[in-house]
Amino acid sequence: MEKIQHSHVEVRGLKLHVAEIGTAHNVVLFLHGFPEIWYSWRHQMIAVANAGYRAIAIDFRGYRLSDQPSEPEKANFNDLVDDVVALLDSLGISKVFLVGKDFGAVPAFLLAVVHPDRVSGVITLGIPFLIPSPDGVQFDLLPKGFYVLRWAEPGRAEADFGRFDVKTVVLSIGLWYNQSKSHSSIIADHGGEGLFYEIPGDGGLHEERDSEAVYAQSGHHIYARRKSLCPRAASRAGE
Repeated sequence: MEKIQHSHVEVRGLKLHVAEIGTAHNVVLFLHGFPEIWYSWRHQMIAVANAGYRAIAIDFRGYRLSDQPSEPEKANFNDLVDDVVALLDSLGISKVFLVGKDFGAVPAFLLAVVHPDRVSGVITLGIPFLIPSPDGVQFDLLPKGFYVLRWAEPGRAEADFGRFDVKTVVLSIGLWYNQSKSHSSIIADHGGEGLFYEIPGDGGLHEERDSEAVYAQSGHHIYARRKSLCPRAASRAGE
């Protein structure tokens, strides 16, 4: 990991933390999910750089080493898209291949539609294709009790996390994402309920609208497949 370089880039009045490795012309930009940071992509970044690309991962505004906006409650996914475009301009990058996970998939989809000339392709993990919009998440498609809905309620996240010590919370979140041990078993060891809603066996998230027609207008095509419990979608340009 020592080969990964770190810097801060001034973007729209905020300093964004940028991690990168490689110096090639072709760039792959990794967008993290929630509750994650650039570090989620460290292994993939090295692999991509070794394959001959320049790999970049950022901390979104308000995350880890990036600045917190003064009024975060007024932000939406358009802000994240504008941040990425401004970052590319600052770094002198004309076009990128986007890789977005979970929360990071939404600005990836949106950026490809709004700025198709800046995107050579998109891969997303852990989330199905969503019709791009500033709101980002189609809440009516989420199962009742899902953490995204729970934590949108004022005070609910604080109440959920406040029941456990810091170490338990960190283990629960981290291990829930890498699935080396189920988060429910971690919480059960401490005699409490889980922090996240358990996604049902069919994946829990469904998109039945004709979203391909919307996305195709940007010149991109959709390829989607479902694996295990997590729906995954990938799209590539120009095919």
